[in-house]
Amino acid sequence: RVIVAPLLLLLATTLTLPERLVFAENARCIWYGECGTDKATQKKYNCKYDGLPKPLPKEGYELIQELCPNFLYGDVDLCCDVQQLQTLKDNIQLPLQFLSRCPSCFHNFMTFYCELTCSPAQSLFVNATKFEQYIQNQTSITEVEYYIGSSFANAMYNACKDVQSPSSNEKALGLLCGKDAKDCNATNWIQYMSTTQNAQTPFNIIPIFGDLPVGAMIPMNNETKGCNESLDDGSPPCSCQDCSLVCGPKPVLPPPPVPWTIFGLDAMAVIMWIFYLFFLLSFGGAFIGVWSCRKPRVVSEYAPIMDASSGHSVNVNHDLDKMSCCEQLGAKSEALLRDIFSKWGSFCVRNPAPVIIFTIIAIAVCSFGLVFMRITTDPVEIWSAPSSQARKEKYYFDTHFGPFFRTEQLIITAPHTNWSTYSPYPSGSDVPFGPPLSKDILHQVLDLQDAIQDLEASYKNESVQLQDICLAPLSPYNNNCTILSVLNYFQNSHAVLDHSVGDYWFVYADYHSHFLYCSRAPASLNDTTMLHDPCLGTFGGPVFPWLVVGGYNDEDYNNATALVITFPVINYHNDTEKLNKVLAWEKVFVDFLKSYNNSNLSISFSSERSIEDEINRESNSDVKTILISYIIMFLYISIALGHIRSCVNCLVDSKISLGLAGIVIVLSSVACSLGIFSYAGIPVTLIVIEVIPFLVLAVGVDNIFIIVQTFRRDKRLLNESVDQQIGRVLGEVAPSIFLSSFSETVAFFLGSLSTMPAVRTFSLFAGMAVFIDFLLQISCFISLFGLDIKRQESNRMDIVCCVKQEKVDVDHSEELLFRCFKYFYAPFLLNNWMRPIVISVFVAVLSFSIAVVNKVEIGLNQSYSMPDDSYLLDYFASMNKYFHAGPPVYFVIEEGHNYTSPEGQNAVCGGVGCNNDSLVQEVYNAALLSNYTRVGFPPSSWIDDYFDWVKPQSTCCRVYNNTETFCNATVRNPSCVRCRQLTREGKQRPYGEDFMTFLPMFLSDNPNPKCGKGGHAAYGSAVNLIDNNTGVGATYFMTYHTVLKTSADFIAAAKEARIIGQNITQAMGISGKGYRVFPYSVFYVFYEQYFTIVNDTIFNLCTSLGAVFIVTTVLLGYEVWSALMVCITIAMIITNMFGVMWLWDISLNAVSLVNLVMCCGISVEFCSHIVRAFSVSTKKTRVGRAEEALANMGSSVFSGITLTKFGGIVVLAFAKSQIFQIFYFRMYVAIVLLGAAHGLIFLPVMLSYIGPSVNKGKLSVLHNHYKGTERERLLQ
Repeated sequence: RVIVAPLLLLLATTLTLPERLVFAENARCIWYGECGTDKATQKKYNCKYDGLPKPLPKEGYELIQELCPNFLYGDVDLCCDVQQLQTLKDNIQLPLQFLSRCPSCFHNFMTFYCELTCSPAQSLFVNATKFEQYIQNQTSITEVEYYIGSSFANAMYNACKDVQSPSSNEKALGLLCGKDAKDCNATNWIQYMSTTQNAQTPFNIIPIFGDLPVGAMIPMNNETKGCNESLDDGSPPCSCQDCSLVCGPKPVLPPPPVPWTIFGLDAMAVIMWIFYLFFLLSFGGAFIGVWSCRKPRVVSEYAPIMDASSGHSVNVNHDLDKMSCCEQLGAKSEALLRDIFSKWGSFCVRNPAPVIIFTIIAIAVCSFGLVFMRITTDPVEIWSAPSSQARKEKYYFDTHFGPFFRTEQLIITAPHTNWSTYSPYPSGSDVPFGPPLSKDILHQVLDLQDAIQDLEASYKNESVQLQDICLAPLSPYNNNCTILSVLNYFQNSHAVLDHSVGDYWFVYADYHSHFLYCSRAPASLNDTTMLHDPCLGTFGGPVFPWLVVGGYNDEDYNNATALVITFPVINYHNDTEKLNKVLAWEKVFVDFLKSYNNSNLSISFSSERSIEDEINRESNSDVKTILISYIIMFLYISIALGHIRSCVNCLVDSKISLGLAGIVIVLSSVACSLGIFSYAGIPVTLIVIEVIPFLVLAVGVDNIFIIVQTFRRDKRLLNESVDQQIGRVLGEVAPSIFLSSFSETVAFFLGSLSTMPAVRTFSLFAGMAVFIDFLLQISCFISLFGLDIKRQESNRMDIVCCVKQEKVDVDHSEELLFRCFKYFYAPFLLNNWMRPIVISVFVAVLSFSIAVVNKVEIGLNQSYSMPDDSYLLDYFASMNKYFHAGPPVYFVIEEGHNYTSPEGQNAVCGGVGCNNDSLVQEVYNAALLSNYTRVGFPPSSWIDDYFDWVKPQSTCCRVYNNTETFCNATVRNPSCVRCRQLTREGKQRPYGEDFMTFLPMFLSDNPNPKCGKGGHAAYGSAVNLIDNNTGVGATYFMTYHTVLKTSADFIAAAKEARIIGQNITQAMGISGKGYRVFPYSVFYVFYEQYFTIVNDTIFNLCTSLGAVFIVTTVLLGYEVWSALMVCITIAMIITNMFGVMWLWDISLNAVSLVNLVMCCGISVEFCSHIVRAFSVSTKKTRVGRAEEALANMGSSVFSGITLTKFGGIVVLAFAKSQIFQIFYFRMYVAIVLLGAAHGLIFLPVMLSYIGPSVNKGKLSVLHNHYKGTERERLLQ
C-alpha cells in the first residue's frame, strides 16, 4: 500500500504534462483510418489498428491546424488519417456554430474529440469493446470505452454552461445536451454526445468518469481553460454573456418602493383622518362658540330670511365715491353688460325675421364644412401626438425596417382530451404531454391550419390568398409563409407528424421526441433523434416554443394546455390598394373561424382588423341606446320648459315647439363647430362625436331653462312691451349665462394646449361649440322666444300656431319646482342645524377622495372597448391565461454607429472581447431581472451570429476563388474556398473593409443543414445596408417582453425598456454623437400617454380652473372672493370624481381625462349661476342671499341640467359596450350627481357662511336700473 499510493499519484500527475511526455512505451493506437458504415445512418466506422501512431500526410496539416493545433509539432505522428480528420470536421459543424463564440469552451470541447480521435497515446484511455468484420483483413470498431477524468469533464462543462445561442435566445447546452440546459451537467452532457441516439455519433462511445487509473487505463485529464481565461493563441476570455465568471456579481433587483405608511397604515388615509378630525373640532368649536355668543338683536348671517315687506330695509343710498376701485369697476361692467344685453334682447324680439334668417345662413355656411369632415379611427392618430417620442420612434422604425406586420392569431385548447405520457427509449423518466399535444389533436389542428392557408377572398374580382399577403422572409428563394405554429416543427406535414422509427417492440423516436428536441433547439436543421427531421420552420426561421404553446409551467413546454398559431401578414400601411386586399382576406378569415365547428377544439382568435371591426359594430349597436338617451332628454326638455297653469290652456302654455327649437340650436352649435374645424382640416374623433353633444346639451339646456323660467317669474312693468320685458330679463340673466359660457369656452380652448390628441381635439371642438351655442341662444333663441311669447299672449296653440283658442283667465302661479325650492328646500337646507351637518359631510367626502386620489388606476383595459358579446373577449381571456411571452421589442441603433471598428463592435456585441456593458449584454442583464424589467429573453444578435458565420473554421462563409462571389455551404465545388484564411489573423473578427465585404453575404445566406447561421431569415430586415452596401445604417436587436396582461404591465414594460435604451446609449458613449439607442414595440405608441397622464391631468384641470377663476373674477365685477368660491366648489367636484373613479373601478386615461375636463365645464354651470345670483341679491344676510339665490337659480339649474341629464344617462347603463357603461354611464352619473350636490347643497351653505358681502356697486346699478319703477320699492 505504501508503494501503490505514490505510484498512483505519479501516474495522475503525469497526465498534466505535455502530450509528448505522456505516452509511455505501451501507448499505441486502437484505430487508424475508416472502414465500413452503419447501415441505418450511413455513418462511417473507424478501422481497428493496434500499432504505433503514423505520420500525418502533409495534406492533413491544414486540417490538424484547424481542428487540433496542439498536435502540430514534431513529426505529427497520430492515430488518425486525413479522412478521419475530415469526418471530424464535418461532425463538429453543429457544436461549432454554438460553442465557438466562447473560445475556451470550444477549445476544451475540441480537446475532448481530438484526444479521442487522433491522440498518439490513444490506447491509454480508449478501449475498443465491439467490432464488426468489414472485409477479410479489416475490422470496424462499433463501440469503445472512453476513460475521461472527472476534473476534465467538469471543467469542460463549467466553461460551456453559460454559452448563449443568439439566434434562439437559449443556452447552447440546451441544444447539445439532449435535455433542458437547467437539467444538464457534465456527466449527462458527455453521455448524450457519446451515444448514437443523438443521431450524430457514428458508434457508441461509453464514457467512464474518474480521476484515478482503472487497471491499465489512465483517464484522459488534459489541461483545460476556464471561460475566464485566454488561450495560448491569444484568443481572449469568453464574454460576460457566455461566462458568468467574467461578469462579476449578477444584477440585483432594486428594492421595491417602500409604501408610505404611518403607524403601519396608509399615510394618505391617516393624514386625511387627522385633518378631518382637526377640522371637525375646529369647525364644531367655532360653531358652538358663535352660537353661544350670538345676541338676539344683532343682525348677523344667522338671521332668518328677511321678507321684502319687513321693516328692515337695506340702505341703497350708497355713494359711488365711497366704493373701492374694484367695486367701481364691477359697477361699470355690470351696468355695461345689463345695458348691452337688454338692448340686444329687445332688438332680437323686435326683428325676429332678420335675426333668424341670418342665423340660418351662418349655420348653413359653418355646417357646410361637414362635407370636408374626416373621421379618424386610427388609434395612433387618436392617442399619440405627432411630436411625441414614441410616435417619432415608430416613424423611424417603419421607414427603416418597414411597418410592424399585421397579426392573425388563434389560441386552441382541447377541452375533451386527456393528458398522455411519453416513455423515452431506451430509458428515462416518463414525460407528460398536455391535451393539445396529442397526435390526433395535432392532426386536426394541422387540418385547420391548412384550411386557413387555402382561404380565398375576392377583391375587385381578384382572388386573394394567404400566400399573396403573408410574410415570407426568404422570398423569392423560399415563398413559404411564416406560420408560427408547433406544427412547423413537423414542416406542416401530416407525414412528418406521423414519422416514427422503431420495431415490433419499441418506438425509438416519434413526434414526442422530435417535439422535445425542437422545443430546445428550434433552429436545428437536423434533430439528434433517429428521425433526423428538421426543426427549422418551412419559412426558414426558428419557431420559438414560448410563442407557439401556452399554459405550461416553468419551461416544460410538453405540459402545454394550449396551442398558439400566428400568421404574420405584411402591413401595407401606405398602400391602400394592397391594404384592402389584406382586409378582404382578414374578413374571410374571421368569418371562417366564426363558423368553424370542431367539438374537439376550443378556438379563440383575433385578426388585425378585429378590434376596429368590433368597435364599429359596437358603435352601430349602441346608436339605438344613444338615440333613446337623447330622445328622453329631448322629450323632457320639450315638456318641462312649459308651465301648464290649467288643463284648458295646456296647448297654449305648452312650449314644445320652443323646446325643440332650443334643441335644434344646441345641435346646430355642434354642427357648426364640426364644420369650422373640418374647414381647417382637423379630423374628428369618435370621442368628439359621442361626448360634445352631451356637453353642449347640458350647457345649452341649462341656459334655456334659466331664460324661460326667469321670464316666467318676472312681472311686466307698467307700460313695458314684450320686447322690452324680454330685453330686461335678458339683461338680468345674460351676464350669468355669459359668465358660465365664456368661462367654459376659455377653459376648453386652454385645454387644447394638451399634447394628448384626444384631449386636444375634444377641447377645440367643445370650446367652439359652447361659444357658438351661447351666440345662438342670445340671438336666434331670443327671437324665437319672443315669437312664442306673442303666440302665447294671443292665445294661440303650441305647434299649430294658426289655431287660436278662446281666452280663459287663469291666475298667475309659480311652478311647482320653484315653490318647492323657495318654501321648503332652501329654508330646510339653510337652517342653523342643517348647515353644519352639510359642511361636515362634504368635507368628509372630500377627505376620503383626497386619500384615494393617488390610488386611481392608470390605463385602459382593451377589453372595455369591446361589446359584451364580442368574440375578442374570449380571445383576451385566453391570451391572459395561456401566453408566456409578450410582444416583441426591438432595441434600435440609429444610423451613425461605426460597426467596422473594434470599439464600435465591442460596444454592441455580446461575444468574445465585447464590453461588459455592451448593448447585447445590457439587454441580457435585463432579461435576468425579467420580473422587474419586463424583458423576457436575451436578444437575438445579428452581429454575434455574423462573427460565428464568418469564422474560417465554419463552412458558412465561402466564396468562389475566381469571382469572389458568395458560395453557399450546400454547394460542392472545388473553387469554393474559405472567405478568410485559417490563420491567427483570419480567426479574429473582421474589421474595416472585411466587415462590409462579407456582411451582405451573411444577410443573404439562407440557413441550411451545413450552415444554420445564415442570416437571411433571422436578420434580413434587421440591418440597413447603405451607400451601395459599403456601410451599415440603422440596425435592431430583437427580444420579447414578458407576458403583459394589464395596463400597468404594458406601461411598466414601456417605461423600463426606455430606461434600458437610455442606459445603453450612455454605456456606448454615443450621447453626444447625433444618434442613440431606443426601444420599439408596437404598443409603445399607445401607452406612452400614460407616462405623463398624471401631469397632463394636473395641467389640464389646473388650466381650466385658472381660466374659470380669471373669467369669473372679471365678469363678476372683480369679485375675487366670489370667483374663489366657484373654483373651490369645482375643485371639490373634480376631487370627488377621483374618489368615485377609485370606488367604481374607473381608470385614468384619455377618455376619462376628457370627461374630467368636461366635468370642469359642466361644474361651472352648477356653480356660477348660484354665485352670481348670490352676489346681486339685495337680502340683508348671507343666509338670506343664499336662500334667494338657491330658490331662484337652483330650481332652474336642477330642472335644466340635473333632471335633463339624469334621464338620458340612465339609458346608457343598458349599452352593450363596457366603455359606455364605465366611462360614460358611470362618469356621467357621477358628474351630474356630484355637480348637483355641490351646486345645490354645499355651495349655498358655504356662501351662507363665508360668501362675499353685498357689492355696493352692483346694488347701486340694480337700484338705478329700476329707478322710477315698482321694482324700486321691491328692492327696498
